[in-house]
Amino acid sequence: MDLMEPVESLKGVGPKTAEILRKFGIKTVKDFLYNLPRDYENYQAPTSINEMRPGKVVIKGQISDLTTRRAKRRNLSITEGIISDSTGAVKVVWFNQGYRVRQFAPEKEYFFTGNYELKNGRYSLISPSAAEVSQVDLRAGLAPVYVAHGGLRSNDFRRLVAGVRDRFSEIPDLLPSVRSGVRREALYYVHFPNSLKSAQGARDYLAYEELFELILAAKLNRRENDKLQAFKIPFKLEKIKRFLNRLPFELTGAQKRAAWEIFQDMEKTEPMNRLLQGDVGSGKTMVAAMSAYEVASNGYQIALLAPTAVLATQHYDSLVKMLTSLGVRVALLTGATKKKTDLKTQIKQGKIDLVIGTHALLTDDTEFKQLGLVIIDEQHRFGVEQRQKLMLKSPTGLAPHLLAMTATPIPRSLQLTVFGDLDVSVLNEMPKGRQPIKTRILREIEMREQLYPRIIDTIEAGNQVYWICKAIDDDPRTETTSVKSRYAKLQKLFPKARVEFLHGRMKPAEKDTIMEKFTQGEVQILVSTTVVEVGVDVPNATLMIIENAESYGLAQLHQLRGRVGRGKVASSCYLLTSGEMQPSRRLIELEKSCDGFHLAEVDLKLRGPGEIYGALQHGALDLRIATFSDTHLIHRAQRDVEKFLQNPENMIKYQELMAGITKYQQITTLN
Repeated sequence: MDLMEPVESLKGVGPKTAEILRKFGIKTVKDFLYNLPRDYENYQAPTSINEMRPGKVVIKGQISDLTTRRAKRRNLSITEGIISDSTGAVKVVWFNQGYRVRQFAPEKEYFFTGNYELKNGRYSLISPSAAEVSQVDLRAGLAPVYVAHGGLRSNDFRRLVAGVRDRFSEIPDLLPSVRSGVRREALYYVHFPNSLKSAQGARDYLAYEELFELILAAKLNRRENDKLQAFKIPFKLEKIKRFLNRLPFELTGAQKRAAWEIFQDMEKTEPMNRLLQGDVGSGKTMVAAMSAYEVASNGYQIALLAPTAVLATQHYDSLVKMLTSLGVRVALLTGATKKKTDLKTQIKQGKIDLVIGTHALLTDDTEFKQLGLVIIDEQHRFGVEQRQKLMLKSPTGLAPHLLAMTATPIPRSLQLTVFGDLDVSVLNEMPKGRQPIKTRILREIEMREQLYPRIIDTIEAGNQVYWICKAIDDDPRTETTSVKSRYAKLQKLFPKARVEFLHGRMKPAEKDTIMEKFTQGEVQILVSTTVVEVGVDVPNATLMIIENAESYGLAQLHQLRGRVGRGKVASSCYLLTSGEMQPSRRLIELEKSCDGFHLAEVDLKLRGPGEIYGALQHGALDLRIATFSDTHLIHRAQRDVEKFLQNPENMIKYQELMAGITKYQQITTLN
């Protein structure tokens, strides 16, 4: 089996199906085989209808009385029916799945898997998956569940995979192994498990495979980086003393250590490749300012890339105050900058030392005379190509040093694996005087009594409020309150306050305008999605309210909480929950601790790397099954990668592996 053949070469995949698959990144036979099940339905012991309890259930029965109607809200259809077995009947509801009316034959039996829950005053089975009993291999009793892609549902994937079942024996091995055929066995049992144990064993091997590729890519990146040449930036003690003497406060020990690590790196002739990670408010900008001053003092230029115009402007305002009096020429370059041509001419001639900007820095006509240092704030917000484009802007042929910054604390195991041998500096201390944020879990039914008076007190004191919602628009399928709905309610509740809303579907200029008004204090309450997770400092914002807090991961909740507590006034964060369930461990941990590094480790154990790395790379690292909390698997993969690299012939022998790690090299490299 040639895994690089187009997906349409597979049995049952015609032109239309292939087109749908390609839209979702499934272009080759390999992509298809590695489209792994997200779960398994266990049909061995279905629950009888009269014994159903709220939560996830599997029942077996016949279905009748199927109808579809339009809801009042546009673009929403509701399909309803009755599922019955020998013990009773239950209502079933699907949303925007009108095809269900045509899917079932009333005389046949089906397995239904879904959530049995209270909806509009009545218990119903909500949006269950379905499988015809006669089509399920009851010997294993397990059916893989695949993520739907376009018009292709889980059942369609099961059928397509079954069509190539007899070809799994042709799958070649990917990695060196003590036993041949281990890869094809793993892929077979992950799609056709004979028990949950066999499925888990298959996933463990494929996770190891994935970690091997990722770690190998990181090691090779480091080798390539070490071949590059960079400007040598000598450390000038007197200059740094001059910088520090002008500060109205003393640096933390962590800031001093990070700055010294950066200074030592920049004295070398190979380019620095360092990640500066620190919790919100730990002083990353101050370390970046020191680094920029050191580079400018040696006659080289610095480019600081920020993800938004508002954040770039904030950096510009603070760095001008710190560096202009020391002789550093600072400029701001964004889409709104006037006389761009004149400014770019000055940059090219070396008349500007530090340029702070957004994507405008990446245009072909933005050229530097001697670019010695690139600083990327919130580096995960920029793609690999964008980072590389900025790194190539030095006409001398020498690579600039790179300092990437992130406010997302990364667990040590994640650092070792994702970033390989990338140098990491950690700011794990808070500056003196910074007050911890008081965090409290609050049920939504307590809002009027306890939260609303707090909002009034905050506004009357001249301070501001963030209110975070999960969705932009209302959705009758959920109980979640949307940004637009909450905005309308708060306008009525607090008529004297200026309330605005913000979300990701707004145009960049609109978002920047709203954030600017909030920054300037013209808006008292900002209702928003998580688009404010990483943003500007608003010292006057002292109250953060996160609705449906249970639906977020710890890392994201901590980032959102970090939007307040940036001034001298004590700040608070309320985590709103619905229902009568006890708060989850992650909310309790957040209530107890403001330490982002502790919370990142907890989140890694509770939820795996999705939330943490999702915040870092926004889905760029498409880990299908590997879990970074599995340190045993990580160490095994690291050990085996070292052995692999000791034999140069492996680079030629394992061609599929070497071709496949390219995507990981693009993700893990910062050069």
